[in-house]
Amino acid sequence: MPIYLIVLLCTLSHSGFGGSRVAISLYALDLGATQFTIGVLMALYAICPLLLAVYVGRLADRVGPRAPMLIGTIGVTVGLLLPPLFPGMFTLYASALVLGSTFHFFFITVQGIAGGIGGSENRARNFALVGMGFSAAGFIGPFLAGVAIDHLGHLPAFLVLSVFPVVPILLLWLRHGFLPKARKRLASDAGRSALDLWRDRTLRKTFIASGIISSAWDLFQFYFPVYGHSVGLSASAIGAILGVFALATFVIRVFLPRIAKRYTEAQVLTAGIFIAAFTFALFPFFQNPYVLAAVAFALGLGVGCGQPMSMSLIYALAPPGRQAEAAGLRVTVNNFMHLVIPLLFGSVGTAFGYMPVFVCNSALLVGGGMLMRRARIVVPASS
Repeated sequence: MPIYLIVLLCTLSHSGFGGSRVAISLYALDLGATQFTIGVLMALYAICPLLLAVYVGRLADRVGPRAPMLIGTIGVTVGLLLPPLFPGMFTLYASALVLGSTFHFFFITVQGIAGGIGGSENRARNFALVGMGFSAAGFIGPFLAGVAIDHLGHLPAFLVLSVFPVVPILLLWLRHGFLPKARKRLASDAGRSALDLWRDRTLRKTFIASGIISSAWDLFQFYFPVYGHSVGLSASAIGAILGVFALATFVIRVFLPRIAKRYTEAQVLTAGIFIAAFTFALFPFFQNPYVLAAVAFALGLGVGCGQPMSMSLIYALAPPGRQAEAAGLRVTVNNFMHLVIPLLFGSVGTAFGYMPVFVCNSALLVGGGMLMRRARIVVPASS
């Protein structure tokens, strides 16, 4: 079935992309970077998607998925090859910018097509499967990056990660018939801007909640390597704990189709936000890698169910033919959080230490959970 090939592409492409965050963070620390510098690097992953995500969504809606997905996979390969070719701190800035900019051509397009494969009755299942692919990649990429750094070095680790996007490039270039065609927009939507989607009150609250739970995922991946490095964990241990987090997101997504039959997407998203809020506050109290792995697993359960449900909700609530555009607006909101959170909490961590970083993000998540509880979102039956 097409959905399984799309999941394969997600797993391989995101393995390279997800591993790059660990490789760039640890290589920068090895070069003497501060917490604030790491925050700048992670923010560069978000700055172009923040500005271009809606355009990418419109492009995918108009021309179909193949071209933007191909741009994404080729871009990830280029971004991973830059540090080995041109070692140094300046190249890491360029690499982070290229990786963050191009991968979202792939990511947004997948969100725009996954919900429609097999009909609306398969929407939640499809997004759960796509989420499982990203979760598997979230385990493979960071874990392999950590092991490669310990055994081969920082620069060879980038070369190892650059192998992952090769198969997606070949499939998208030579065997793209499994991809769905571009969907037609309603005539009434012609010429409308993304602000019309934002003005929809229900969509807006879902965008905000999605951005908040996405910030928890992003902050963990950005900040945990810094925290782990400060308490003396090896690169392999840091990569393994990030892998345990990703494993938890995979495990919960295996059960999401069943959970989605008993509870609404909004209820599952809200529960995920509150679980993430509780577990995030636990991190600064522990330094033992096994305990940190257990906390990371619990956090993964929360954010792992939140992300697919927010994608599914936005797909269902978006006007026909504008699903990728709505996904692009979701990514814009998410990347606004990705841009602000690393810079803000990198500065907070430098000035006040680790505790305020984790506690403040926990409080932010509680606010997102309360927003979703009050929204009382109902998905139209025809979606």
